[in-house]
Amino acid sequence: MITSMTGFGRGEHSSNGYQVTVEVKTLNSRYLDISVRMPQSIQDKEIKLKEYVQKHLSRGKVNLNINVDRTKSAGPDIKLNEELVKSYSSILRNLRSAGNIDEPVTVRDLLQFNDIFETRKQDEEEVRIIWECTENALETALDNLNTMRQNEGQELKEDLSNLVTGIISLLDEVIVLSDKRAPEVREKLKTRIQKMISEEQIDPDRMEMEIALLVDKMDINEEVIRLQSHLKFFLEALEAEEPVGRRLNFLCQEINRELNTIGSKANDSTVAHHIVLGKEKLEQVREQVQNIE
Repeated sequence: MITSMTGFGRGEHSSNGYQVTVEVKTLNSRYLDISVRMPQSIQDKEIKLKEYVQKHLSRGKVNLNINVDRTKSAGPDIKLNEELVKSYSSILRNLRSAGNIDEPVTVRDLLQFNDIFETRKQDEEEVRIIWECTENALETALDNLNTMRQNEGQELKEDLSNLVTGIISLLDEVIVLSDKRAPEVREKLKTRIQKMISEEQIDPDRMEMEIALLVDKMDINEEVIRLQSHLKFFLEALEAEEPVGRRLNFLCQEINRELNTIGSKANDSTVAHHIVLGKEKLEQVREQVQNIE
């Protein structure tokens, strides 16, 4: 199935007071390039995350963003450092006494010290819960991503099929034009031979060379056959189940080579016009192929 390399997927999963959100965004890239942003609690899982993504994607630049939130039922994710509170409170009371200050020590005074609150560290059980939520959310995100990529891929497939079919139609017209020119080519060849025969001195080598050059220059049969084969393989690749982006890119190069050769050998303005139209369609094909996995 043709799959686009660009897409977006999002997944969420909650458990035991934690909610994990995973977002996956993919862009065009020659190779698979994975970047991960994740909370500190699961930093050691980066390799596993990348391995999981590799099972679902083969090409593209992948940006993976993981966010962990505590639900309201789980309470705050910070705790009070009671030892620091006692120490600061004692210092303030000593200060009050030394300065003969009548005002009592208040909570507002203690809140001036930012370090009395600290982030609560997750224990092993909480880390396990976060990782399980991450796995489930990632699976959902990748499923949604691939659905979007496949839908876009279907549109690319239809567009590519129409463009390649258009090139095939142009090639069929070139074949007809070439066949019609055959009598003209034979007449030119006959005229050149007669001219050489009418000369006082006939050079057999020159005659052989002239014939060979003219025939080779006008004959596009081999190029046409190769081009037809490339175009056929291209349409067949669009129906393949595995990723075919690299194969399609290679076929574009081969198709372009044969079009150029036919255009240079045909030596006919009408044929040249058809070849130009074919190359215009091929350029559109090449642009679209860059989006295919």
